[in-house]
Amino acid sequence: MISKVLLYFFILFPLAIFSQTKTDDEDYVNDNVIKYDDYNYKSTIKTVQIHESSWDFGLPIIDLNGAEQIELSFDDLEADRKQYSISFIHCNADWTPSDLMISEYLSGYFDLNIINFSFSTNTLQKYLHYNILFPQQNLKFTKSGNYIVYVYADGDKKDLVLSRRFLLYDNKISVAANFRQTIGGTDQFNKQHIDFVINNTGYNITNPYKDLKVVITQNNRWDNAVTDIQPTFMGGNTLTYSLDDASTFNGGNEFRFFDARSVRFYSEKVKEIYKDENLKNHIVLYKDESRALKPYLFYNDFNGKFLIKNNDFKGNQDVEADYVYVDFFVPYLTPEAKGNFYIMGKLTDWRMNKTSKLTYNYKRFGYEAQLYLKQGYYNYIYVLSNDANKKGDETVMEGNHWDTENDYNIFVYHRNIGMYYDQLIGFKKLNSLKK
Repeated sequence: MISKVLLYFFILFPLAIFSQTKTDDEDYVNDNVIKYDDYNYKSTIKTVQIHESSWDFGLPIIDLNGAEQIELSFDDLEADRKQYSISFIHCNADWTPSDLMISEYLSGYFDLNIINFSFSTNTLQKYLHYNILFPQQNLKFTKSGNYIVYVYADGDKKDLVLSRRFLLYDNKISVAANFRQTIGGTDQFNKQHIDFVINNTGYNITNPYKDLKVVITQNNRWDNAVTDIQPTFMGGNTLTYSLDDASTFNGGNEFRFFDARSVRFYSEKVKEIYKDENLKNHIVLYKDESRALKPYLFYNDFNGKFLIKNNDFKGNQDVEADYVYVDFFVPYLTPEAKGNFYIMGKLTDWRMNKTSKLTYNYKRFGYEAQLYLKQGYYNYIYVLSNDANKKGDETVMEGNHWDTENDYNIFVYHRNIGMYYDQLIGFKKLNSLKK
């Protein structure tokens, strides 16, 4: 029997999974597969941002019953006017598509056209900037949980442009959480542990070991999210999670940074600025050193995010910030045998792929990479992956310290008896330094 979600795809996404546009950033073995995560299907799509609309640094999560909106924006470097539209897929807690039909989680229209766009001005790289807010008066969400928003071109749902994750929560329980240093052993000085208590007063959870799923993310990364967390104690209307190693993370280190807000003036991390024969701007950063054996040093960062800004012009930053090539280099005596290094952060969509991968230069004795980025202030780290899984290890290059400042998010999902989707019934934010 064909599930309802498959039936939905054959009706509204005919042949979409078999005819995707190939991209230079492909990091899947089969590029004809729809990706249920943050992904650009075309290399000309840059600087994709999705967040709660009132704050550029906010998470893409809103209250199902609130008045907040999600803002999605991106640049098209082809710079020709296109008709872009968006559609939505409801997903389970593990980001696989749920069995809900689209009419079961949306009311009103099922798609929206992106009507807000602007041409770049005063830039060498021409582009169009698009943005859209949702939900809207004529499109409402009726179910909580994980969602994927897809952008497609010219009314053709086979012509996918990008996909991004966002979440809608419906608080039916409360979550109280604490951050602490791990106790004993060698991990005491490099790990961070999250203890939390779920209070479900007024809401029935029949079997929390089977029906409840708790996910914790660090700095909005999904590659190292923990999902296999079970209650330590149960009593009355409370579930206590305190001794499970699954809720323990590497502390890592503060994010590295560079300032590319100007192509006229040098900043702290910028070694050289020049234009190539095609009049494209280049910024060469000072070499980065491994911090694996260096002592911890606190400084304020954006926890991997970036701020788009052009200090050379004071107009609309969305359309007056230019694009620049940014060169990275890390001295490393011999190539790492355990895997590949990647640049990790929002600047690479938190992905380890062909674009974010560093290449070893045997003449320079180190790793190098080049990214084409919009002018701004950026955070990043280097992670190592053996490419057998999608988890990046930041400790090899960045070091590992328990007192590093990190953001954490706790998501609580519940699939009630007779229900065929995961609802997001609780959400909690916390910071390792803020009590």
